[in-house]
Amino acid sequence: MIKIICLGKIKENYLVDLIHDYQKRINRYHKLEIIELKDENNLIKEEQSILKHIDWKDYVVTLEIEGKEKTSKEFANFIETTFITKSTITFIIGSSDGLSDNIKKRSNYALSFSKMTYPHGLFRGILLEQIYRAFKIQNNETYHK
Repeated sequence: MIKIICLGKIKENYLVDLIHDYQKRINRYHKLEIIELKDENNLIKEEQSILKHIDWKDYVVTLEIEGKEKTSKEFANFIETTFITKSTITFIIGSSDGLSDNIKKRSNYALSFSKMTYPHGLFRGILLEQIYRAFKIQNNETYHK
C-alpha cells in the first residue's frame, strides 16, 4: 500500500480533479490511500496527528527541501525495491511550517523534488504524478516524456 499523509484541505477544484485523476490511475497498479489532516499551524499538534496514521512497519518517506533528489527512473526503482521488504510506503507532506523534528527522525528517507517551494495542493499532484510515472516505468509502459 502507498499512503500519503498531508496537511491541509485542497480547495481549488482543478487541483482536486488532478489529484482524483492520478489517484484512480495509481489504483490500477497499487492500493493508494490519501490521508488529509487538518493544518493546525502548530508542529506538535500536527506531529501527533501524523503519528496516529503511521504503523511501526511503514517505510516512511518525508518530503523535505533538504532531502535527496532522484530522477523519475531512480524514484521508480526506489519504490520497487522498497516494496521488496516493506508492504507500506508512507509519504508525508508537511504543512507550510514544515515537519517536526520527531517526524523527521521517524523518517526512513528524506526526499526532495526540488529546492523550490510549491503550493501544497500542486505538490500533492506532482507527487501523485511521479508515483504514477514510477509504475509506468516499472511496467515498461509508454508514458509521455
